[in-house]
Amino acid sequence: MSQEIHSTTEKKPRVGIFVDVQNIYYTCRESYRKNFDYNAFWAKISHDYDIDCAIAYAIYRGDEKQSQFQNILRAIGFEVKLKPFIQRKDGSAKGDWDVGITIDMLEQGKNLDKVILLSGDGDFALLLGHLQHHYNVPCDVYGADRLTADVLKQSAAQFFCIDDSLLL
Repeated sequence: MSQEIHSTTEKKPRVGIFVDVQNIYYTCRESYRKNFDYNAFWAKISHDYDIDCAIAYAIYRGDEKQSQFQNILRAIGFEVKLKPFIQRKDGSAKGDWDVGITIDMLEQGKNLDKVILLSGDGDFALLLGHLQHHYNVPCDVYGADRLTADVLKQSAAQFFCIDDSLLL
């Protein structure tokens, strides 16, 4: 009696994850009064995809609690990129990563099967269209439903509303 051995190790699609940390933090707090569960998100994505790159973009304020959070992200598997928080003389503040996220998604995206963006910022809609039309790379978006720009939802291959399964 011979037994055939079949390989069930199908290759998973390669994905890149790009997280607008400040946007996800504030939209989850505003919408759900909860924090985003990065461990649950990682488990969900790694089940279906090979994670080729995962970058979390955050602001550095020298705060110990934020540093601990950033270390947790690193332990999960994220590369954490930090930009200093800038307080302007007029009292306003600056600290977004839109250009950095865009550059990385364009550089990494062309070598991936899919890109996943965690943000609700409508400014990324043009970027998603570019990735799809020029590199044939679809981009899924995860965001808080009512605080995610409609134009971003429409530009995404799929929009996933953050729900209780992804909240702490």
